[in-house]
Amino acid sequence: SSSLFGALAKSGALPFEPALFEEVIEASGRGVAQSLSAFRTALAFKDAPMAETTPSDLVAVQGSDRMLKDWNLLLQKVRDDIAPAARAMTEAGLCKVVDYQDFDYGREYLEHVLYWQQQDGAENGFELTTTAAKYIANAMCYDDVLRVAALKTRASRYHRVLEEQGVDNGTIVQVTEYFHPRAEEISSIMPARFGAWLQRTPRAFRLLERWFNKGRRIRTDRLGGFLALRALGLIRPYRRKLLRHQQEKAHLDRLQQQVRIALQQDYRLAVEILRCQRLIKGYSDTHERGHSKFSRILEALPMLEGRDDAAEWLERLRMAALQDESGSNLDGAIKTIASFASR
Repeated sequence: SSSLFGALAKSGALPFEPALFEEVIEASGRGVAQSLSAFRTALAFKDAPMAETTPSDLVAVQGSDRMLKDWNLLLQKVRDDIAPAARAMTEAGLCKVVDYQDFDYGREYLEHVLYWQQQDGAENGFELTTTAAKYIANAMCYDDVLRVAALKTRASRYHRVLEEQGVDNGTIVQVTEYFHPRAEEISSIMPARFGAWLQRTPRAFRLLERWFNKGRRIRTDRLGGFLALRALGLIRPYRRKLLRHQQEKAHLDRLQQQVRIALQQDYRLAVEILRCQRLIKGYSDTHERGHSKFSRILEALPMLEGRDDAAEWLERLRMAALQDESGSNLDGAIKTIASFASR
């Protein structure tokens, strides 16, 4: 991207004059005039001053009077009970959690954040609280089939498609969504006991896999396809009773227990453990790989116990895990830790 090339030149991150960047563009021999124009536009861009924001600036909500009343009560609790240093992050997390599920889920989220604030203090800038506010919200808002279907049928998504494609609002647009949920995802949105039975019963699971383990293209610009995805939203109020929720709740409990243990001796390590939630994202294969890396990092924690640089090494493990899908970099980092831990 010539625009990003111009931004790189403007940043001064590399010790080269802009003329050298332009020589590289000219040497490419392709679309030189347009590329130079984009490069120079980015190079001449002037940063607009950043306006100061308050937590309330970060959230814009709409709904019935009753819903707005419930939301404002939660918002007031954040402003009354959460330390200023963690307030903006907590409000953003609360908005995400309530949008994902409901107000009760938002109250549960605030209970988690307030618990960690009680273990924190101003001497640490409430870093633990802020980090918990961010990553607990992410953990509670896991991607499942219900979430994906809901996002793909929102009006905001339709308008975003029009904007990204440069299409006028009055133009008819055909939208095809690609779905490929595995049997694991289908069984996970079933009642917890029944879904668990399916996953541990090979014959039933293979049958489920035969029915669902294939890609599907769904036209959401047509009534049938749109209603098929929209119908999944009817399950949302029962999400807490589904197998996937039980699994993700167990994961969050495990994460917080590890943080409690670490916090007894090492504040920085406790913060870094919370940040490992960043590895868990998406669904299907992506989600499974993230959980695998997360578990491997937690298994390496005992090798870091008592070290002054434990937090730094845990951060290296997390960054290594993010570098590639296979996890080979993470394996190498764990071997490095094992080598000095055995001495």
